Amino acid sequence: MFHFRLNMLLRLRIAERDERRADLAKAFRAESVLREQERRLELERVELAQQGRQLKAPGAADVDALLRTHRYELVLAAQSRQLAPQLAQVRAEVERRRLALVEADREVRVLEKLRERQATAHRQQEERREIKRLDEQAQIGFVRHREVAS
Repeated sequence: MFHFRLNMLLRLRIAERDERRADLAKAFRAESVLREQERRLELERVELAQQGRQLKAPGAADVDALLRTHRYELVLAAQSRQLAPQLAQVRAEVERRRLALVEADREVRVLEKLRERQATAHRQQEERREIKRLDEQAQIGFVRHREVAS
């Protein structure tokens, strides 16, 4: 029976890989949240621009509403400027975690290939022993058969 001596290390590497995979998923979720915020800000800016155009239309202009719209545009622009470096930082973190996952996956594959090679070598060795045992039994049977025939 084959026993892989590094089985415990392999299990640890698999657990580490799974942890790296979970870390990457968290980073993807954070990036998704920030992208959603960015999308909502853009939608609000578009709506605000449309509202501003309506307020500037000929007729009775509401100056207070125009000022509020302009202030809110400034707030949205500030939020957008704050969001950009956060998104860049999260993207860098996603890449770092992706590379960590690639490395952890590589370490698992190396150990799995080693286990596979050792299992194959073990099977081949067992097959050679079995062939040798069968050859010895065949020789003993041949010698006995010859002795009985003589």
